[in-house]
This record gives sequence, C-alpha cells and structure tokens, in this order.
Amino acid sequence: MLGGNDAHLRLSCKTLKQQATIAIRHGKQAACYHRCPMKLDPVSLRLFVAVMEENTIAAAAAREHLAASAVSRRLADLEDALQVALFTRSNKGTEPTAAAFALLNLARGVLNDLDGIATQMRDYGTGVRGHVRVVANISAITQFLPAELQSFLEQHPQVDVRLQEQISTAIAQSVAENAADVGILNEGSYGERVTLLPYRTDELVLVVPTGHALVRRKSVRLADALPFDFVGAHPGSAINNQLTRAAAEAGLPLRLRMQVTSYDALCLMVNAGLGVGVMPRGSAALYRGTLAIRTVTLNETWAQRRLALCVRSEEALSSVARLLVEHLRAQPTGPSP
Repeated sequence: MLGGNDAHLRLSCKTLKQQATIAIRHGKQAACYHRCPMKLDPVSLRLFVAVMEENTIAAAAAREHLAASAVSRRLADLEDALQVALFTRSNKGTEPTAAAFALLNLARGVLNDLDGIATQMRDYGTGVRGHVRVVANISAITQFLPAELQSFLEQHPQVDVRLQEQISTAIAQSVAENAADVGILNEGSYGERVTLLPYRTDELVLVVPTGHALVRRKSVRLADALPFDFVGAHPGSAINNQLTRAAAEAGLPLRLRMQVTSYDALCLMVNAGLGVGVMPRGSAALYRGTLAIRTVTLNETWAQRRLALCVRSEEALSSVARLLVEHLRAQPTGPSP
C-alpha cells in the first residue's frame, strides 16, 4: 500500500487475521470480504494526473522533476491500492483505461481541495480565505472582467482569484473535468456535465481601416465584407467558427489571410491595411482611439451574442466560488459600451 503501513494499519490487519482464526475454530466460513483500510497518497494522485495531462510517463516525470521509473512505480502502487488497472501497457507505451478517466476527475477534485486547505492555512494571517479558479474567453476578459473582478476583490480581499484565458470549448471541458471552478464562455451546447447561467450580452462588429471602402457605411451584411481579405482569430475560436458558417451559408469563400491569438494583434493588422476583422464592439473600443481603425455594425442576427457562466453545478460550488458567481450575475446584463 502507498505510504507504508503505520501501527494502526498493522493492528487492523492483525485483528482481521485473529477474527478469521476464531471463525475457523468455530466452524464458520472463513472467507473475508473486508480489506485493510485503503491509504491513497496525494503524491501518487498528483503524478497520475500529470501522466494523464502529459500523455506519457516520461513527460510527466520531467514536469514533476522525477525519474520515469519512480513515476511508473507510483502508478503501479496506485493500481494495487485501488485494485483496478489504470493503464494498459505495451511496447508502444501506456494507454489510459476507462477507470483512469473516471479517476482523473476525482483526483483533480481531491487535489484541489488539498491545495485549497494548504492555501487557506498558509495565507490565513494575511486575510486570504479561499481561492477560485476561473477560465474565460477573450471577449469576457477584454470587455467585462477587469472592472468586475476589481470590484469583487475590493469587497472580498480575502479571496484569491486565478484567471486563465481559453476558448469556449476548452472552458467547458476545464470546468467539467474540475480543472476550473467557474468558466465564462459563449452560450451554446456543451453537454450535460456543465451548467450554464446567464451572464452578459455583446455585439460583434466589423473592424476596418479608416480608408476602407466600407468605412462610411452605417451597417453591412457579412456578404458585403467577404470580397475583402480577413484577419481572423485563432483556429477553433467561436468567432472564426461563426464566420466560416456564415460565409458557407452565403455561398461565398472566407478569405482568411491571417490568424492571430489576440484582439490587439487583430486590430494592429487591420490598422496596417492587411484585412478586415470581426470582434466584439466593446473590445474594439479599446483600440479606436489609438489606431486608425473604425467599426461598422454587422446587420446579422448572429452578431448579437450571449455570454454565460459555466459551472459543474450550483450545488458543487465552494463558498468563495459561489460568492464570485453571485457577484458576476448581479452585474448589468446588457452589452458593453
């Protein structure tokens, strides 16, 4: 068993053996259906999660600064303790079993709880009483979260909020797998493992250089912009997916000249005359005063979007995560200015 046998565990096993001997002496059935109490080592659980996230034992060992053989031994010990095969092994490497994927979510939850205990105890004297892991898409980060997180932390300085940017599909997966407590993403269908709560609305607009042919138009259809080169967001982003669908429905090609990973890069490319782009109005407003760009209203129903808060369930929220969700839901639900 992981972590060695302490005195209590040895006593428990000795007691079971004594009971079995007594049962035999009295002619009773000697089959024992109770095993010694299981002891799971958090270190082994953390190494297991690392192997699942890195896909190989070697990569996990490098990440955790351990020898691969030590990680392999820990995994074998974990399988012995759980009495289940977590990996199938061959000369090609290891492959996770269904049990491994089930354990992954459980292990992340346990490790997060342990980290939370350590963090709260370590920071107790400084006033920090909890932490919340948040993942959000770039639209929420650039339009809403700076002011909303600032006001939340002013009201609750004892809470530590950790924020990471992801695309909407990855956000739903992170929340479902307990890699994050709260997500903010585009409203959509992400499966039964997560719950969506109303958050905010925003509006997509066309961003063009100041001298562009469409700059004087009050509004345009996407078909009006499709003859021009586009600067797009990174692959898999909600806006890129929407543009691809809308262009296909219009029967016109999307001339995606380049793809970037941030709105500031998109605006810089548009400013340089390298194409037009689509982004939220509130995000574009951050750059209109410093770059030679303009925004044009998109006369499309899909240009009006809804953002949602994503949680595993409201009941599963920790007290500090619930505080943050309630704060975010209490904010105005209209679009950004």
